[in-house]
Amino acid sequence: MITSIYLDHAGRLWLASARSGLIRVDDPQADRPEFISYSTAQGLSSNSTEVASDRLIIEDLQGHIYIGTGRGLDRLDPTTGHFSHFTTADGLASGSFRSCFRDRSGGLWFGTTGGLSHLITSVDESPQAPPPILISGLQVAGSRQFVSALGEKYLALADLPSAQNQLQIDFVGLSFVPGEVLQYQYKLQGSDTDWSAPTEQRSVAYRLASGRYKFLVRAVNSDGIVSAEPAVIAFRILPPVWLRWWFLTLVAVGLALALYRFYVYRVGRLLELERVRTRIATDLHDDIGASLSRMAILSEVAKRQIGGAEARSASILTEIAESARGVADSMTDIVWAIDPRRDDLRNVVFRVRQFASDMLGSKGIKWSLQAQAEFDKIKLNPQQRRHIFLIFKEAINNAARHSECKSVWLSLAIVHNQIIGEIRDDGRGLAVTSDQIASDGPGVHGLFNMQTRAAQLGGRLIVNSPSSGGTCIRIETPLK
Repeated sequence: MITSIYLDHAGRLWLASARSGLIRVDDPQADRPEFISYSTAQGLSSNSTEVASDRLIIEDLQGHIYIGTGRGLDRLDPTTGHFSHFTTADGLASGSFRSCFRDRSGGLWFGTTGGLSHLITSVDESPQAPPPILISGLQVAGSRQFVSALGEKYLALADLPSAQNQLQIDFVGLSFVPGEVLQYQYKLQGSDTDWSAPTEQRSVAYRLASGRYKFLVRAVNSDGIVSAEPAVIAFRILPPVWLRWWFLTLVAVGLALALYRFYVYRVGRLLELERVRTRIATDLHDDIGASLSRMAILSEVAKRQIGGAEARSASILTEIAESARGVADSMTDIVWAIDPRRDDLRNVVFRVRQFASDMLGSKGIKWSLQAQAEFDKIKLNPQQRRHIFLIFKEAINNAARHSECKSVWLSLAIVHNQIIGEIRDDGRGLAVTSDQIASDGPGVHGLFNMQTRAAQLGGRLIVNSPSSGGTCIRIETPLK
């Protein structure tokens, strides 16, 4: 509802509405007039005006527009669009607006239900000074902090515990111009990057994480002039106990000590295990090995003393001697496998070379072994050493006994963090498939064992036997 209409000196039409604020029409004679609205969003104190009023809009000699609203008297500068607001604190009579009038001298009269107000405007208005700003109140976690009754320009708080991270800050700007409407902008350094939008609210609340902060607030008058210096509150919220540097240091030291104790315990267990392995290897070699060798020697001596008289007894003694030698050889392999002083790939190469020399050399088979020189730096566990050696041993044994070959080529290398071993011969080859090996069929028991050992090492065994003859067995197993 349009409650009042006013035509100013420039021919602009001003309309007061019951609920939509102030409306301006720059060219009322146009076929399609353009309406420009002023509401609380543009700075008007209220969008409602009194319905039972005679005249609510008036203009002073400087061209400012005055309008009575439900919250007091507003003055609009049409050039800048800035509003000023007058209330009973500025001397305005209380009550609802009923009429506005300008006399011959330019004075403005405002009639309300509570009385009559007279406003004398000045033609030459001095420029406004920046409005000062003060901190007027502070609450931390609901507890009111001491702030001077006159306000504070700067406050530095003691460090706050992590539980006291809720703050309510009150502030006030000072203006000495009647009708001045101040707005406020603030920012929290350590959290915000820019000033907030202007607002008339004079209080702000925060719930903050631990850290250092600085709260700044400034006042903005209707002409857009801001405070020369903002009011400041500097404070720090301490982190929780479990996030403080000394607590984290204690935890780190405790964890380091625990890891060190575990490391010492682990090293002790490994050393103890290594001593046990060394003792077992030494005892097997010195005691059982010596006893088996003695049994073989005594069997040979007894067989010679018997001579040809007792052929059957001599045969039994021969079997005893061979069994003792076989057990001694097996025991030598076991001793080598558990001896911690042999835990590197160089000893595997040495052991393979020794077995190949004994097995292939005794049968007149030419052989060669190609290996890298730095194998002494490659450490292996007992299971790796044993499986790799037994795969080579089985392959060499098969080549010597069953392939009818003339040459054997052996190689061992490290390629892409894998141990690659090959045993090739120029014999008659194998007539089996991968499925037959996997099923542990007749005649391939040794190949099945090699395949099983490669799988236990996390690798694979590849058997290639071309129709032209010869066999190539390749083992690929990860180094770690």
